Amino acid sequence: MSVGRKLVIVESPAKARTISNYLGDSYAVEASVGHIRDLPQPSDLPADMKKGPFGRFAVDVNDGFTPYYEVYPDKKKKVTELKRLLKDADELYLATDEDREGEAIAWHLLEALRPKVPVKRMVFHEITREAIERALENTRDLDDRLVDAQETRRILDRLYGYEVSPVLWRKVRQGLSAGRVQSVATRLVVERERERMAFVAANYWDVSGTFTAQTGSDAGTSFTAKLNQLDGKRVATGRDFNDAGQLTAKNVTHLDEAGARALVAELADQPAKVLSLETKPYTRRPAAPFTTSTLQQEASRKLRMSSKQAMRVAQTLYENGYITYMRTDSSALSSQAISAARRQAAELYGSDFVPAKPRTYATKAKGAQEAHEAIRPAGDSFRTPAQVANVLSGDQFKLYELIWKRTVASQMADARGSTATVKLGVNSASGSREAVFGASGTVITFRGFLAAYEEGRDVERYSEDGKGEAKGDARMPAMEQGDTLSTSDLEADGHTTSAPPRFTEASLVKALEERGIGRPSTYASTISTIQDRGYVNNRGQALVPSWIAFAVIRLLEEHFDQLIDYDFTAQMESDLDEIASGETDRVAWLNNFYFGAEDQPKRGLKELVDTLGDIDARDINTVPIGEGIVLRVGRYGPYVEDLSGELAEGENPPRASVPDEVAPDELTVAKARELLETQSDGDISLGVDPASGHEIVAKTGRFGPYVTEVLPEPEFEEGLSAAALKRAKAALPKPRTASLFKSQSLSTITLEEALLLLSLPRVLGVDPETGTEITAQNGRYGPYLKKGTDSRTIASEEQLLTITLEEALEIYKQPKRGRGATASAPLKELGTDPTSEKPIVVKDGRFGPYVTDGTTNRTLPKDASVESITFEQAVELLAEKRAKGPVKRATKASAAKKTPAKKPAAKTAAAKKPAAKATAAKKTTATKAPAKRAAAKKIEE
Repeated sequence: MSVGRKLVIVESPAKARTISNYLGDSYAVEASVGHIRDLPQPSDLPADMKKGPFGRFAVDVNDGFTPYYEVYPDKKKKVTELKRLLKDADELYLATDEDREGEAIAWHLLEALRPKVPVKRMVFHEITREAIERALENTRDLDDRLVDAQETRRILDRLYGYEVSPVLWRKVRQGLSAGRVQSVATRLVVERERERMAFVAANYWDVSGTFTAQTGSDAGTSFTAKLNQLDGKRVATGRDFNDAGQLTAKNVTHLDEAGARALVAELADQPAKVLSLETKPYTRRPAAPFTTSTLQQEASRKLRMSSKQAMRVAQTLYENGYITYMRTDSSALSSQAISAARRQAAELYGSDFVPAKPRTYATKAKGAQEAHEAIRPAGDSFRTPAQVANVLSGDQFKLYELIWKRTVASQMADARGSTATVKLGVNSASGSREAVFGASGTVITFRGFLAAYEEGRDVERYSEDGKGEAKGDARMPAMEQGDTLSTSDLEADGHTTSAPPRFTEASLVKALEERGIGRPSTYASTISTIQDRGYVNNRGQALVPSWIAFAVIRLLEEHFDQLIDYDFTAQMESDLDEIASGETDRVAWLNNFYFGAEDQPKRGLKELVDTLGDIDARDINTVPIGEGIVLRVGRYGPYVEDLSGELAEGENPPRASVPDEVAPDELTVAKARELLETQSDGDISLGVDPASGHEIVAKTGRFGPYVTEVLPEPEFEEGLSAAALKRAKAALPKPRTASLFKSQSLSTITLEEALLLLSLPRVLGVDPETGTEITAQNGRYGPYLKKGTDSRTIASEEQLLTITLEEALEIYKQPKRGRGATASAPLKELGTDPTSEKPIVVKDGRFGPYVTDGTTNRTLPKDASVESITFEQAVELLAEKRAKGPVKRATKASAAKKTPAKKPAAKTAAAKKPAAKATAAKKTTATKAPAKRAAAKKIEE
């Protein structure tokens, strides 16, 4: 870098490449590749610091909550490179993201680089030539208040996690974690499942019929109406019952099957009279431009993207200059963006589709901050989806198109039309019954913004109820009050009330934002964390809590109730916003949170932990099911236990493992008894392997019964981060596991049989012609032989234990079935894939049935069959396979090529800053650097 050039530092290489295209040769643009420093694990502290004030949290809680930072081992080379470039620069521009985290990254860069040249903070919310030029002309100083707010969050999360997580390790299971936002998010999911478990369904009936106009211009036109009143009383619908199945509404008629069918007979062929007809104008306004949370919600609803996937794609679009910054609470648009959206709407749809005045949208999120504009296409004029179709593909194109449509639609005219509501009276032949039917229909006369975009909606619990009326988008026939209509096709319909719907990622994000919990910019990582921790599993798009989550939330509710209180957590978020605005002192706030204060009702975190007392781990890990049956979260997984019977001294109660596919709300008393009857015991101890000394157990899992060995419980160092804990777990030896043969059962399996199963795959010998080893293996799709890359199916699982080398060689002499054969006809056709736009079919393959769109193949899971697989499931399976990408196979050339060994880094000492936010001095030894962190990695809450 020549003298006189300016150094610009951003977070990611992609962002650096895009920005460098807009700056001249006098600028050098480099990426820090995300964060360069953080609080280290206590175990990584220098030996002389481990016993000092930083030893527990890497934060000195007794000296103003002073943090101790270290440069990541894998970022030391990057910091050295940046320092080298800085020596030849006459100015430093810190161009990290404009939110709190970006400000914190800029501060850490400043602390690590110690520049002696002028430093300017350069911020922008889109990466276009115009935006970069404006940012260069309008630089500012680093915002210390934003840095303080982000540092407070980081320290808060460290204190919360390091104090509470060890309690979970001792009382529930090793490796679990608690977090300020993740625990509250898990509580929401668990509470919803508890509601579903306690739910009692109620039955109710109604009547619907077809009514036909007899006179006027629309004579002969029919429509459907639904019974909403009977003998002067409203007919009960699902929303009139509580979750205990009890009718709570007053002065309503609860129709049962007999009553509904009798009413149909009494009203059959009786004429209907128009009692009232009301027509009202219909107006619908467009949704506001995207914020971070609404983008995640809509991407989930419309594109079936997870929050994490949506944010990853959005970040790629932003860094390559296609959209504005994707972490924002604001729904406002700049004047240039409003002009661009209105201009484009007029060009594409006509001037009638653009209102006379621009639309403005107020931000509704509590403590809105981050970027100060909504997510929209980048630039002062927008590129249409057609204009980027040749450079964007797959998820990137879909998300860009979604953002473009939403932005343009937000500046378009209202949709207009009319809604007609009619009430019809029908009397029984005897005159003893008076029934009122209702119907409504909406007709859109001007589509307005709907021509470009319509917002998706989450599943509503009572969406089918309406208000006792049949609804539709069809035009009602012309009628007048007093007209007579013919009645036909009266039908009695039975209904059952439904349990509260489970959260999806979209509805969970919405619930968190509505409660003011956490920041929208961290929702994706929060949901990803609770999924990775095993607290929440996905069933389709629904989020289902695990039994581990039930135990964790119960412990937190009973012993750390204020930490997972919704209002308390939301108030913490507001307090952090006040720190960012300079209204609250961060040290005083942290002191109150950790140590407590006499003038506040909430106890400090330290006192909560220090005064825990005895916690009954068995009770915490127990969930009553009913009739003396309980579920327990055991060391080897959840199991049910029947305590209703009398037991002899020393005798264990009947037990049965609970398969993973059984959701908590599906574990009824009847289901528990079924499991107890079909399994002799939960985790059946078969004995000890004489070779290894490990206990061998039989159990039921997601894919059926299996045997496994029990390895000694590992002990992890207290205070490990999620990443370090994940690496430690990955390094542990895996227990040997084998599925039972179809001819075997849990009730009859013996230790000897289990050891034979665990001995698989079995080496039969070597092919004398090729010298290749032949093994007998049991795979997901049945027993087979393997010789190098050549696999052959064998007749039965029992053959795995008896087949000889000679028999295997005979099988290999036979021609391989399926090679070169004509493609078989599809077993099932499912529809057109939304990504590839090719037909999805189910075919029979070498390893069983699979779904394919002609390009991507995915074998059906064991819990799916050709008959049961749906279009939605197939789309999801193919999407997962595409996301994983092709399997990378090592070639001879790449295998031969070796990376030269790196010289160990010299021991260095980082400079220690005397101020509170200093990086204390530390001597380090050369170690193998961990994998590179993702660019612009966000701190988990």
